[in-house]
This record gives sequence, C-alpha cells and structure tokens, in this order.
Amino acid sequence: MTPGIQFPPSPERTRHDVLRELLHPLDRTALLERPAAAKAAGFDAVEFWWPFAASVPGDAELTRFERAITDAGVQLAGLNFNAGDMPAGDRGLVSWKGRCAELKDNIDVVAGIGGRLGCTSFNALYGNRQDEHSPEAQDELAVQNLAAAAAGVAGIGGTVLLEPVSGAPRYPLLTADDALRVISRVKAETGTENIRLLADFYHLSVNGDDVPAVIEKHAKDFGHIQIADNPGRGAPGTGELPSAIGSPAAANSATRATSASNTRNRRRPPSPGPSASAWPVDSHHPPRSTPALKRLQKREPS
Repeated sequence: MTPGIQFPPSPERTRHDVLRELLHPLDRTALLERPAAAKAAGFDAVEFWWPFAASVPGDAELTRFERAITDAGVQLAGLNFNAGDMPAGDRGLVSWKGRCAELKDNIDVVAGIGGRLGCTSFNALYGNRQDEHSPEAQDELAVQNLAAAAAGVAGIGGTVLLEPVSGAPRYPLLTADDALRVISRVKAETGTENIRLLADFYHLSVNGDDVPAVIEKHAKDFGHIQIADNPGRGAPGTGELPSAIGSPAAANSATRATSASNTRNRRRPPSPGPSASAWPVDSHHPPRSTPALKRLQKREPS
C-alpha cells in the first residue's frame, strides 16, 4: 500500500455494514438467520440484495424478512431493487426491456420496506445489454425507470444508487464516469435529484478507473461507498490500491452515505444472499482482520 491520506476519525464513518455477497461464512446461514448472525459477529447494520424470488413477494414473506431485521437489532442500511437472477448473471431490471411493469411494482415494495425499516439507500442495478434491443433504446428506458424509482422512494427520504460493476461482460456501466453520465441524463431530462453514485472501489479498480482520482473528482457525487482492495477483494492493505482510497474528500462529501468495506477471503462466485464484511474506514491503518471477522472466519470450514 502506498502512502496516502485517510478518513479522519468520525462516528458517522465507523458504522459496519454486513454486505450480502462478499464475505462467505454467512453464505451457509439461512437468509432469515443472517441478520442475527451478523449482530452476533459484532455488526450493527446490514445490506441486502433483493432477498425474494419475486419482485412482489407475499405479505407473509415480507413480514418474516422485516422481523428478522428488527428482532436482530440491526439497521437495514441498504437494499437492492430486484435485479433478476444474480447468480445466473442478471444484473438489474432498470434497462431490461420487457420487465418494466415488474420493476415498477417492485419499486412500491422496496419503498414500503424502506419506510418500515428506516432504510433510505436503494441500489438500482442498470441491467445487461440485450441482443434484441439497441443500447439507445435500453438507455432511454433506463432514464425513465431510474426516475420512477427515485420518485417512488422520495417520500421516505430515499436515494437511488447507480453502481458500476465488474465481472459482468454485458453490463455497460464500468467506470464512475459511465454511471455519472446516466445520472446526469436522468437529472437533466426528468428533474430527478435523489439519485447518486454508488462507488465500489474494488469494481472501479478492476474496470480500470483511477480510484484516488475518482475520489478527488467525484466524492461530491457519492451516495454510498464500498471499499475493498484489488486484487483479491480483500481488506484495505491486502492489495495494490493506494491508501488514498480513504480520502477525507470522500468522507466529507458523502457524509450521508454509509461507508462499508467489502472483503472477500476466497475467490468464489457471489452467493444470492447476504454475507458479512466490515472495516472501520476511519482507521489510519486498517488491520488485516477484526474480531468480528475472525469470529466469522472460524465458522467457515477450510
């Protein structure tokens, strides 16, 4: 790790979120047991991919999921809109022609969950390119769907997040600039304001972005940040990213964003449910392990 500036100590920057796909000991835990397992491991907030098979689950399913969060005593810090079959390669419905009505129905459900659980950050994955439709047609649809999603969560103070992603060959948003161009278009054409960049520093690095430069230039555009080193998607200090990924510009300009650290100890395909990761990003020299991480690692067979 090269020298660089770090997040200043700040209570807002030390909340640890459990991210559903990136640290695998919780992958073997039943989905509804994961919030309690995360709490037991020392985390106080959780993030989930869409946790249901359908865009509009039944009332009983919703109640069980929400009770799993509240009974565990954790905060739901982030939730994805339905993104399709993620393990099979789907990466969102936003630009997916033919599933627009389904997404619109899902927006209402997401807003309901957010309102009941106090969650205000919602990741809207853009969607893969479709051979049968032009990129221009998909992009036009995405503008309207992102505006609809933002309007749907505006009433609960919600923000729609747009994320560049790596490892998905047909996903068109690879860099911060790719996502920000879409965000700018949505704002210009629809007047939407509550849409921001989800900056996952691992994805950006894999896709060739200069992460410190992205932080310095675009921290003001961040709605949420996720930190992992590259290569390996491990904790900061395990790879080649400079320590400037902890820039105070990111902290000061994205104070409403819940910072999270994505760690992966093994190279495995992501699971469809949540798993645990946390790194206190205000640490001057983030350790290579934490007590919570060690406890989770002990649960995972070698």
